[in-house]
Amino acid sequence: MTRTLTLSITLLLGATLATAQPSPGGLTLDAAIAEALAASHRLAEIGARGDAAEATVALRAAANAPLVSAVAGYTRTNHVDEFGVPQPDGRLRIIYPDIPDNYRTRLDLQWPVYSGGRSNALERAAEAERTAVAADLETARADLRLEVARAYWAVVTAGESARVVDEALARAEAHLADIRARDAAGLVSPHEVAAVDAHRSRQRMLLIEARNLHLSAQAALARLLGRPVDQPLQLSEPLAHPRVQAPDLAIAADRPERAALLARLSAADSRVAAAEAGRKPTVSLGGGLDYASPNPRLFPRQDAWKTSWDVSVQASWLLWDGGRTRAESAQASALASAERARLAELDSLVQTEVRQRTLDLASSGAAVEAATDALASAEEARRVVANRFDAGVATSTDVLDAQLAQLQAELDRTRALANVRLAEARLARALGR
Repeated sequence: MTRTLTLSITLLLGATLATAQPSPGGLTLDAAIAEALAASHRLAEIGARGDAAEATVALRAAANAPLVSAVAGYTRTNHVDEFGVPQPDGRLRIIYPDIPDNYRTRLDLQWPVYSGGRSNALERAAEAERTAVAADLETARADLRLEVARAYWAVVTAGESARVVDEALARAEAHLADIRARDAAGLVSPHEVAAVDAHRSRQRMLLIEARNLHLSAQAALARLLGRPVDQPLQLSEPLAHPRVQAPDLAIAADRPERAALLARLSAADSRVAAAEAGRKPTVSLGGGLDYASPNPRLFPRQDAWKTSWDVSVQASWLLWDGGRTRAESAQASALASAERARLAELDSLVQTEVRQRTLDLASSGAAVEAATDALASAEEARRVVANRFDAGVATSTDVLDAQLAQLQAELDRTRALANVRLAEARLARALGR
């Protein structure tokens, strides 16, 4: 029975992970979640990706805006023979002078006024991706809330289990003192004292294991909170039996994962439209103001600063691209189909998960009731056996068995209470709360 008890404590504290006896003014679960959200490196990473998505939206929007640039340059050319035309007065009019120093400045304007809808589609895709990253951030927050809740109740459960074992050790110490007094009076044999002493030693071993697991659970929670892992934690919420309420089993449409998939599906559809726009013509406006010496637009060339300007409209229609546009459109369509399939799969999984978590919560509540009744029975049995032992009609072995049975019942109830708390947290996560 001792091996079974040791295994129960290990499974309870190691697998469930949850606090020392709650103290007033300690850390609440909500405060722990808020602290973890502020300290999370994962959330900081996703937040940075959100900033990048925001910048991408601004970049796509800027693609529709005109581009204005200032250009300046200097070119040195070789000397050439000047060319001129004789005038009636006998002078030579220079038409192509030797001007080796060429200076140019230009204020240039380029404006893509029509892209077949490609620019607008890419902008919508960027906005959808920004929405998806925001939903990813909410998903990470929901996951972190569940992780903190698990770690929080792990510390609570570990502390409560350590308290239970500590009380069992106190009972073992009292029984050992009693059996030693009886041995001194010659009422019991020495082997009974040795058995009780060995039982007390096993209780001490269990207490050491329970306290170590409690410290380990505290370290796990401290890591999530961004605190030093060796810092003691004072938690304030008790491991009490909460009131179990069955939620609405309708699909959790507010889950952030679903919002992210919907946004990415919208982005995929927009990329399909952007790919299809490659088959349409594009139109752009251009223009500029030149101030150069010599100005190549003016004839004849003169070694003087002159101004000129130009305005243009350019239309372009890609007639054949070797199938690149068709392949790009097929790729975008396939990705959109994949997102639709993922969304349908998530909907089915969410319905199943909500149903399962609801049943888990109901069964956990029933387990608490059963464990409470079993504990009351074990306490009464130990009391009766103790009275019979005092009356001399029960052995010390009977008392030890009753104490072990009570300890097992107390640990079972602690585990049942922890399972209810964890079932609540998992159900809240499944519902997207």
